[in-house]
Amino acid sequence: MTLRSAAPVSLDALPNPRGGAVRPAELALAEASLAFEQRDESGAALLRASHALRTAGWLSAQRFADALVRLSPLASGEPAEAESARPVFGAALHDFRAALERHNLRELSCSPTLFTHYRELCAQLVEPTPGSAVAFEDLALCARPVPPASLQARSADQLAHLRARYERALLPVLRSQAETGSAVALAVTNAALDELDTVFAELAGPDPYDFWRLARACAKALRTRGHAIREIDARRFYARCNLALADHAHGIERAPRSLVRATLALLWRDYALFGAAAQDADQVEVLHDYGLTVDWHVAGTQSSEALWEAGALAAQSLPHTRDLGVLSVNANAYEDFLQTADASIEALAAHARAADQPEKADPSEALQAGDAAYRLGSAACALGLGHVALLADALGLAWRRRAHAGVATPAVRAHVIVGAPPANTLEQAAEALRATLHKVAAGVAPANGSLTQAALAALTRAIEQGGA
Repeated sequence: MTLRSAAPVSLDALPNPRGGAVRPAELALAEASLAFEQRDESGAALLRASHALRTAGWLSAQRFADALVRLSPLASGEPAEAESARPVFGAALHDFRAALERHNLRELSCSPTLFTHYRELCAQLVEPTPGSAVAFEDLALCARPVPPASLQARSADQLAHLRARYERALLPVLRSQAETGSAVALAVTNAALDELDTVFAELAGPDPYDFWRLARACAKALRTRGHAIREIDARRFYARCNLALADHAHGIERAPRSLVRATLALLWRDYALFGAAAQDADQVEVLHDYGLTVDWHVAGTQSSEALWEAGALAAQSLPHTRDLGVLSVNANAYEDFLQTADASIEALAAHARAADQPEKADPSEALQAGDAAYRLGSAACALGLGHVALLADALGLAWRRRAHAGVATPAVRAHVIVGAPPANTLEQAAEALRATLHKVAAGVAPANGSLTQAALAALTRAIEQGGA
């Protein structure tokens, strides 16, 4: 029996030509597709795909596969029962299979196309109830620690004035319709967006984890990419910020966790998919403060993207690969990764040892350690080492928070909720990374073992609870 590749589809990012492949998952999805076409049961094959993706650390993809598993009995049932589920299931399976074969972990996390399918799959599974909506960040930030964000204390009069301005500007944005609006209406909407940006800037406080700093970066990214008027999610973001402003006026000191996660995912989405340019440096800096990385890119053309696609297909057809458990990696990319990873892990270990000496604390050293962890995380993500990438990014975020905690002045600390993660937590995470990378260098699958789980759990507690 020949298992065909998924038909080409237009997804959201370029394929990763040197990225690792989870072949057992790809084969299992091919089997599930064939079973679906023949109206046979596909759940067993999908379960194998989910298990392989979890083993590889492709956790957002695993969550998507799990939704397919749950819906598969309904999609393969009696025609009357499957009438509504079958088209949703078939389209989601087709596009998910195509995305998986592109070997781009950031696309699998942040693809709007896949999220739309995921939301429709979940809608088929349960009766909608208030507060049960599936959120984009459920996929985009799967298993990632997200630090809390503060709302700096301000005078009641100042907040009342800013909220009045925000609400006046919000109304035309919520009513905007980019496709059908006139030039005059578009100008009014853009002026309103300018005002919202100004309010965000006036609200932003000195805390690196001030929510309004994050919101300002998100709003700028939405406008840069042309989403601020067109997208429902963008209008929802602006509306939820108005509610957060009401919370702020009532003296609440932290932004709602769900809003922080939603804003962060929305900010990261397009940069994760398409990369960032020099003019995006401020937004990328905010992403780094929250543990997320991007690739830098040079503006491409349609023809250059077509050449990239062709090159990606050619690279994936080369037989020179290394197997790391369920993950098959490009041998050249694997060797390059090991060389760069070794330098990064040595730097991280040295920084962690120095962090245990408070009298020698240096915020710039902590930033360097964070950057080293992010380089390692980005390289692991590109290779397909999901567990390594997740732990390295969390460690980078912990070092970032340590750096920011070290530079906060006494006047700022009264409003700053950044706590320095304990030195032993940083050292344990660096050692867990080192042990995992030794396995990778020996050709052993970097599974999410107890050491890695414990290190990630400790980092997550330190990050999400504000410090030690």
